[in-house]
Amino acid sequence: METETLAMAQEMDFSLLALFLRASFVVQLVMIMLIVASFWSWAIIIQKFISYRQARHEASIFDRAFWSGEPLDELFEKIGSQPDGASEKIFASGMVEWRRSHREGGELIAGAQARIDRSMDVAIVKATENLTRGLPFLATVGSTAPFVGLFGTVWGIKVAFEQIAISQNTSLAVVAPGIAEALLATALGLLAAIPAVIFYNKLSTDSDRIISGYEAFADEFATILSRQLDG
Repeated sequence: METETLAMAQEMDFSLLALFLRASFVVQLVMIMLIVASFWSWAIIIQKFISYRQARHEASIFDRAFWSGEPLDELFEKIGSQPDGASEKIFASGMVEWRRSHREGGELIAGAQARIDRSMDVAIVKATENLTRGLPFLATVGSTAPFVGLFGTVWGIKVAFEQIAISQNTSLAVVAPGIAEALLATALGLLAAIPAVIFYNKLSTDSDRIISGYEAFADEFATILSRQLDG
């Protein structure tokens, strides 16, 4: 009997696809959720790396133009009131409010500095939303995927023991396939969670650094405009 059972176990396919197909419906559903979450996480990670590189490149180009000594009015006319880059949008929002704060006679409307600051703050908030969009999903996957995989494993082991009780055979060759199918869910959970956690921390640090650059520029630009107001 043991020889026949061992021979049957040796002939059994233990590939990932075979383990998935032999798993129960609940475990298969868990595996599909984890695979989808993993692919979605990688899509966000790749998109963020591209967008962050573009944001840094755009900020570098604009900083050189801003500190080149070119008059601010000419720089504003060159980039327009609706530019594409985040740094340019912050600059444009401040310049638009600066111009609106002047009456036709050239006199300044009271409270111009506060309005300029708020206008640039709004632009920074919008840029921050664009930079951090998708990061909460990575955090969610990183924190929940192992537990979702563990649930699939527990459910798979429960089903495996039920099958053992029905067959009344406790041989390891009979138990092992069901346990292997169940453990695949935990493996997929870790496969989804580990990259999500690593790249969430990396991308969060990168986004904070980029946002700090935007805030520093807004402060410097506000200081320049403040000198103009005082003058």
